[in-house]
Amino acid sequence: MQCKINEPRTTQPQRLAAQKSRFEEEHRDPFAALEEDADRYQLLLLVKRVGKEGGFSPRMIQLLDYYLAYTTKEDWEEGSRPIVFQSVGRTAMDLGVSERQIQKLEKQLFAVGAITWRDSGNHKRYGLRDKRTGRLVYAFGVDLTPLGHLKNDLEDKLHQKRLYVEAWRATKRDISMCRRRIRSALIEADEQGIDKSQRAAWEEEYGAIAHQLRTHHSLQELRGLLVRHTELLRRLSGAIGQQGGRCARSEPTIAATDICADRSEEKFAHLEYSNPINQVSSRPAGVGLQEGGREEPEDQRRTLKPSCSTVSLRQALSGATDRFLQRLPHPSSQPNWSDLIEAAYEIRGELRISQQSWNDACRILGRPSAAVCVLLTDRGTTRVSGRVRLPDAYFQGMVRKGSHGKLRLDTSLLAHQREV
Repeated sequence: MQCKINEPRTTQPQRLAAQKSRFEEEHRDPFAALEEDADRYQLLLLVKRVGKEGGFSPRMIQLLDYYLAYTTKEDWEEGSRPIVFQSVGRTAMDLGVSERQIQKLEKQLFAVGAITWRDSGNHKRYGLRDKRTGRLVYAFGVDLTPLGHLKNDLEDKLHQKRLYVEAWRATKRDISMCRRRIRSALIEADEQGIDKSQRAAWEEEYGAIAHQLRTHHSLQELRGLLVRHTELLRRLSGAIGQQGGRCARSEPTIAATDICADRSEEKFAHLEYSNPINQVSSRPAGVGLQEGGREEPEDQRRTLKPSCSTVSLRQALSGATDRFLQRLPHPSSQPNWSDLIEAAYEIRGELRISQQSWNDACRILGRPSAAVCVLLTDRGTTRVSGRVRLPDAYFQGMVRKGSHGKLRLDTSLLAHQREV
């Protein structure tokens, strides 16, 4: 009869020591700590910013965010390892998906190099954390160590994405500028009396490419759209006699019949423009004869329709705000009236001047005069005293005065120069 030798029973501390020894044996390549100015949530922010350009879908980012919340600061220190040992079933229940979906997402994260696995012998996930130090004694589950090694790669991809976004936005701005010039050219074509059928063809062609630009449009699509806008603008510019889509680089003055300013402005002689005020009649075009063909008496015209001097481009720009000047398409070159009109059209949106108000001003005063009215409205919003609080109403008031010959933009500009 053989005697059975009782083997010594393994105690709890011995089992912990054995598991810890096995854990350390399998992880001899300790995790290199993150930089002092970085943390795990900065890594997550990088992942979110890179997004699909780095191969991360929204669901993958959600799971990665969930796993990072289960790690501690100590897990990302040198010599430790960020391992999430929560079961797949618990993770699936917390996120409201199936275990199979969690497994698929983990495989996708592994494919982009964000995670790996540290499996136990039976492929179960479990671990133990030291209550005193907060470090993992041993753990088996999802290892987030590869995510820390992706930092430089993620920063490079984010830089490339920013370059793409900047190019996309620059192309969109170029398209917007072309559209403003095309609209301006169409209005000028109408003023010059170009054939209606030709204008209708241009408007139809413009309508086909003037759709809204959304973020789902690729940079290649935007560049193709820009080529079509540029070609249409070139043909329009040639038809209305412009050279290269731009007005001649001169400094013309606005006709006295187009511009008028508020007669309530204080009258004073400016150093550079010292001509006597109210000596030239500025009756609007088409109001030269009364009913029956008789011309108005000279004294009545002076009483009802005050005069206004001519306004040069230099005068107009001298009254512009810095915000207005920044809207000029080519700040480094000598601006012209076309630049001023485009800047006024762009800034009128910020002032909440409606499209209808702008169209009425162009029809009644002409585009240069309407642009100067926008310039003065913008200047009025920056005044310390008597600041314009309703730009659209203020702008419409100037247009109404101009329609009755009661507006003097030259005097208003000089008054603003004296305020500055």
